[in-house]
Parts: sequence; structure tokens; C-alpha cells
Amino acid sequence: MTPPQASGSAGAGPAANRAGLIADTALRLLAERGMRGLTHRAVDEVAGLPQGSTSNGARTRLALLELAVRRLAEREAEVLGMAGLPPGNGLTALADAFASAVHRYLTGHRPLVVARYELALEATRRPELRAVYDAAGGRLRAPLIALMAGAGSPAPERHTLSLIAWADGLMFTCAAGSYHDAVPSREDLRTGFGELLRGMLAPPEHTPAHPPAS
Repeated sequence: MTPPQASGSAGAGPAANRAGLIADTALRLLAERGMRGLTHRAVDEVAGLPQGSTSNGARTRLALLELAVRRLAEREAEVLGMAGLPPGNGLTALADAFASAVHRYLTGHRPLVVARYELALEATRRPELRAVYDAAGGRLRAPLIALMAGAGSPAPERHTLSLIAWADGLMFTCAAGSYHDAVPSREDLRTGFGELLRGMLAPPEHTPAHPPAS
């Protein structure tokens, strides 16, 4: 499993770069070792930082988890790239964009999927983390709701929920479930998203009225 790669903004200062390194390393550890393998000491060791550096940046375990959740949201937004797609695109363009995003995620960033599920499960046990996790997810949902509304959805929030649930289920199955060794092709994903979107966005077929009984 290829670990999430650390990245930093070219204009960021040393403190911001170190915080990004700590957060990226936490995501890597979550993917490789699970929740029990994420410790301050392990982050220092894997990131090549002096002992105590992670504790200085995130003093508690909750603070470290919150840092990882926020970084995960940033990384997912970069990988998925949905915010750059303007509203009003047709069904075919949407299906292609969603298929490309999910295929890109599963083929190049699968550890992020694993880290996300580790954090999601932990959030069910920690109300403080739940609030941070939900807020981060809300920022990712907003562009999708706008896209669905621009595509003519009569219920963009409900349709966004269905879209996310479908994509999440597929990513879990392909990252950690029974299809973990069989990532669908972009073409198959495009077909699947197209079928889903047509069910949401295509106008209902006209059903001719039955003639009155004689």
C-alpha cells in the first residue's frame, strides 16, 4: 500500500509545513497501522522529526485526530477536484467528472480511503471528533449540492446524499471490501454514474393514459 504523500504549500512557513507533515504522517499511519498505531511518538519517528515535535503541534490525541481530519478534507478536495467543475454541466459531463474523480482516488490515493474510514469510525466514539469530521464533510458536500442543483436536480440535497452514499460504498468495497483487488475502469465507473444520474435527473417518461373501459 502506497502511503499518502506529504505535501506543503510553497509559500507556507516552517510551522505550517511541519503541521502539514505531521498531519500527512498521521494519515499514513492510520492507513498502514490503524487507529492503535497512531501515536505522537510514531508520527515523530516516521516523519523524521525530533522527539516531542508532534506533541508540540498537537498536544492531545484528540488534537492529533482533528489535525488529521482537517488535512484529510484538504487532500480529498485536491484529489477529487469537484469544486472546479462549474454548475450547469450536462449529465454526460457530470458522469465523466465523477468517474474520473473516483478512479483517480482509487488508483492513486487508496490509503486516503482507508484513513478516512478509520477516522469515521473513531468519530462515532468521540463526539468532539464527530463535530470536526462532520464540518469537514460539509465543506466537501457543498460543491456537489451546487452541481446537482445546476444540473436540474429537483432535490439536490437528497440526490447528493444518494450520490455520496453510492460512491462511498463503491470506494469502501474497492479499497477494503471484497473487490479490493479489482478497481473498476473509468469506463465502467462512467457507466455506473451515468445510470445513477439518469435515474435522478432524467425527466420521467410520459405514461399514456389508458382509454376508458367500454
